Amino acid sequence: MAVRLRLARYGSKKKPFYRLVATDSRAPRDGRFIEILGYYDPRKEPSLVKIDKERVRYWLSQGAKTSETVEKLLKISGFQKETQTENQ
Repeated sequence: MAVRLRLARYGSKKKPFYRLVATDSRAPRDGRFIEILGYYDPRKEPSLVKIDKERVRYWLSQGAKTSETVEKLLKISGFQKETQTENQ
């Protein structure tokens, strides 16, 4: 099972609200998910981004991939990925 961190859309027509979820990559966008990791509300001024960084770090350590949009939201929220530095 390939896990992805992506957004699931909620809210009514023309009033979007998104949840950041860990899900199987084969599942539909708003379908079944494993865990809710945060939310994103683009209608607030400024946009509201709330992310459980510890759980995101856990899923990334387990090999989960992020969507492009989630990657941008993680940067906005100040999330730092651990990068492995190689001594050359």
